[in-house]
Amino acid sequence: MGRQFASGLVAALALIPALALGQSYPSRPVRMIIPFAPGGASDFVGRIMQPRMSELLGQQVVVENRGGAAGNIGLEAAAKADPDGYTIFLGNIGTIAINAAVFQSLNIKPLRDFIPVTEVVDVPGVLIANASFAPNTVKELVDYARAHPGKLNYGSPGSGSQNRLEMELFRQAAGGLDMVHIPYKGGAGPAVTGLVAGETEILFTTVPSALGSIKGGRLKALAVTSAKRIAALPEVPTMVESGFPRSVTGSWQGVFVPRGTPQHAVDKLFASIQQVMKTPDVIQRLATGGVDVVLSVSPKVFADYVASETERWGQVAQEVGATVD
Repeated sequence: MGRQFASGLVAALALIPALALGQSYPSRPVRMIIPFAPGGASDFVGRIMQPRMSELLGQQVVVENRGGAAGNIGLEAAAKADPDGYTIFLGNIGTIAINAAVFQSLNIKPLRDFIPVTEVVDVPGVLIANASFAPNTVKELVDYARAHPGKLNYGSPGSGSQNRLEMELFRQAAGGLDMVHIPYKGGAGPAVTGLVAGETEILFTTVPSALGSIKGGRLKALAVTSAKRIAALPEVPTMVESGFPRSVTGSWQGVFVPRGTPQHAVDKLFASIQQVMKTPDVIQRLATGGVDVVLSVSPKVFADYVASETERWGQVAQEVGATVD
């Protein structure tokens, strides 16, 4: 009996440091790596989340933009960070589910190297054009591209981006349009800037990345990629209405931590982020940019979703023959 009591006491004492650590987390600032340059949808979402997260965690959440290589620079920095709960990664469909299928030399495997915490938003996409570009509808765009083979430039945030794959699917569905791909470094911000400057004529991007330029008349929206029209651009038809039902896509974003992060930190982050994303002010600010809050029931449910999305987009990348330029 005495030996059993002693063993139990030792086990209980061993738990005290872990319990104390869990209760004190976080005890210093938390870094949020956003793998794209300022101006894109990820930066828009992260900076709306940041103040409320800082308040709830009781420590400053510091946003760090690590753009480049279609998000792979930020992805690698986050995956290789100390798994102590003080680095979180705002990943999206491209960095997490698509890049591994396109960048064959990518050392980071998101399903292996990260713990999914929770989905936070779904971001609708939009097919946009330079304001001086003649076509005003998707049909007019297709007709123009067919009449000018090899003369139409389309941008993307990078070879492995969802926006690139969306354009490839569109090109195939339209009968194999002959267009020139112009990849940009970083997030959608640089690609949108290039479109405004006339370096390209068209681009698939997320609504928050282009909404200001659309409203300001510097760009025009030809169609949105959501299943239904969106409140932020109610006059813009969907790709389905335009005759392209396969071009219904969304760009989810979620929070991840490096594999090996303690469970107590994962649990604390999950609970805090859920609360952040249910805050009316956060919901409203995201909605003005055309972004919908979508939360996971649990980290396990989100992990299963990420695995299914990785398989889905890997098949798309193989189907369209996506490669790194």
